[in-house]
Amino acid sequence: MSIQHRHQQDWQPPFCPNPNCPFHKLLPTNWPFKKIGFYFRNFPPYRIRRFLCLACRRSFSSQTFSPDYWLKRPDILPKLMTKTCGCMANRQIARDLSVSPSTIDRQLSRLGRHCLLFHSQRLKNLSAPQDITIDGFESFELSQYYPFHHHLAVDNKTGFFLWFTDSPLRRKGRMTLFQKQRRTELERRFGRPDRKAIQKDMRQLLQQVTRQSTQIIIRSDEHRAYPRAIQGLACQIEHQVTHSHERRDKRNRLWEINLLDLLIRHASANHKRETMAWAKRRQGSAERLAVFLVWRNYVNHRWQKRCRGTPAMAAGVCHRVLKVSDVLKERLFPSLVRLKGRWQEYYMRTIKTPALGNNQEHGLRYAV
Repeated sequence: MSIQHRHQQDWQPPFCPNPNCPFHKLLPTNWPFKKIGFYFRNFPPYRIRRFLCLACRRSFSSQTFSPDYWLKRPDILPKLMTKTCGCMANRQIARDLSVSPSTIDRQLSRLGRHCLLFHSQRLKNLSAPQDITIDGFESFELSQYYPFHHHLAVDNKTGFFLWFTDSPLRRKGRMTLFQKQRRTELERRFGRPDRKAIQKDMRQLLQQVTRQSTQIIIRSDEHRAYPRAIQGLACQIEHQVTHSHERRDKRNRLWEINLLDLLIRHASANHKRETMAWAKRRQGSAERLAVFLVWRNYVNHRWQKRCRGTPAMAAGVCHRVLKVSDVLKERLFPSLVRLKGRWQEYYMRTIKTPALGNNQEHGLRYAV
């Protein structure tokens, strides 16, 4: 459903956008609605048609089915994916587009939620993976006293980025006496991360990835929490462990996950080494990673010289390279696309940064 088609005179809404309406999910052919005029806005298309659902009496418009619904600057959203995955920080994007940094923060959060729904919707077309690679991508939020892992899973044959979760960590490594005292003080005030967080969140990742598989190969490094996370899964597992000191080239069994780690460092400003654009919240880092996941799987070519396709094409999820306009073609409703586990928390923005008092959740009733 293109933007031009959505605003044509003969266009009809596919369903009622009200989640509480009986015509929202199960849509019969005799859905009662009517046209109730137009309203005007400052960006094209300037005239937006309005409708009324006669079942629930909720009014809506053709713009309700667009990802830029309720945005004063709808021109920003299509530019965010390439700029975010082009290693631009939020303030750099704001300066480039001549808007406030808070505007970029809000729209990037919306884009991240849309990407969570977009990928979850297309996972229905993915066959059960047979060979995956897992790893933990380490970064930090707010300061280096709050490190965390993004747990990643990638299909080893196609390079398809499957899923991710996260775990808060305790700061480790060499520290001065002052840094140790500071860590102790922060843990006393805000609590100490769960010792088994990596095991629990990696297990949630594996449960999601292997839920349709009967037999699967899992490749990983020597992390001691991974065997405990693998135990008890519902399918038959062959766990292949690769030493982290082995040469990290294409002959390495962890090549796909090493390449993914490299691309995340390369394409995301918040994960650069010695950067000023680090993630202030783990929630924001997850939203940025969701944008990168869609860009990597559906928009970016897997290998420029050897393959003209994307990982999604190699995995059979889609049949062509998608553009950003294809990703943002229509609004996705969380009531129609089921999010599972940690991704539901990401969508509702319930991942907290304890050291920051203002952890605003996603509580808008009508907007995405």
